[in-house]
Amino acid sequence: MDLSIVIPLLNEDESLPELTAWIERVMLANNYSYEVIMIDDGSTDNSWNVIEGLRAKNNHIKGIKFQRNYGKSAALNEGFKAAQGEVIITMDADMQDSPDEIPELRKMILEGNYDIVSGWKKKRYDNALTKNLPSKLFNAAARSMSKIKLHDFNCGLKAYKKKVVKSIEVYGEMHRYVPVLAKWSGFSKITEKVVEHRARKYGVTKFGWTRFINGFLDLMTIFFVGKFGKRPMHFFGLWGTVSFLFGLIVFTYLSLSKFFFDKTGLTQRPLFFFAIFAMIIGTQLFLAGFIGELISRNSPERNNYLIEDKLGL
Repeated sequence: MDLSIVIPLLNEDESLPELTAWIERVMLANNYSYEVIMIDDGSTDNSWNVIEGLRAKNNHIKGIKFQRNYGKSAALNEGFKAAQGEVIITMDADMQDSPDEIPELRKMILEGNYDIVSGWKKKRYDNALTKNLPSKLFNAAARSMSKIKLHDFNCGLKAYKKKVVKSIEVYGEMHRYVPVLAKWSGFSKITEKVVEHRARKYGVTKFGWTRFINGFLDLMTIFFVGKFGKRPMHFFGLWGTVSFLFGLIVFTYLSLSKFFFDKTGLTQRPLFFFAIFAMIIGTQLFLAGFIGELISRNSPERNNYLIEDKLGL
């Protein structure tokens, strides 16, 4: 099979008929053998009924329905396990990714011998403050820590060699950093391609500021687990960092105050002990989160999801 197109989705019943029709046109124009694997991540709208209807008309369309919402990483992980194509393409279901990009992405994998080709939405139509700015911060941090020169780690439109997706495990909210997971698994031929970013036509964005915080914590998790060795870090890491930074700021203020303004000894100021206490608690919370990540990673049920139904698989 030439291509597996993996599409995670949540409440996207409006866009699915148009998206699948577009994909079918591209596949027929290039004479590809293919499958489209749609993973319904616990949608509360009519998405699964739409997928069943599309499957009845086109047996290239396959589906996986989660019993509840697990997140995009879980959907991608199940899609990767089911995929049989020589090249695997991931894309979002909201019509912001163009299926017309697929032939060139596949060509770069096969002829350029790349392990991963990541889309780069150089020109974006998202809100500059609530989405573009956090995205730039994410990407800068990911580039710095992973040494992978990608501009847009979070772009849903990516192409992979089959052996890459069969060698990695995506969990938590680590779908943003699949290239990093792949690199830790020994796949270093990673590049990017400028792709079209289309204005949203259906539905609403699933992005929120909580994803900004969790994404940063996941990046640290990948770094530690990948170099030395799910979700506990999202809680313990967040509050541990807040507590430690608060204590550090207070301690820095007291230190500067002692040398330049107030000559009172640090140990004679109650705020000093409060700052030390906050930093100790912050460190302990962060370590608890990291230990929780290690335990979660070695749990035999870390990627077990309740699947209500399947189509064509």
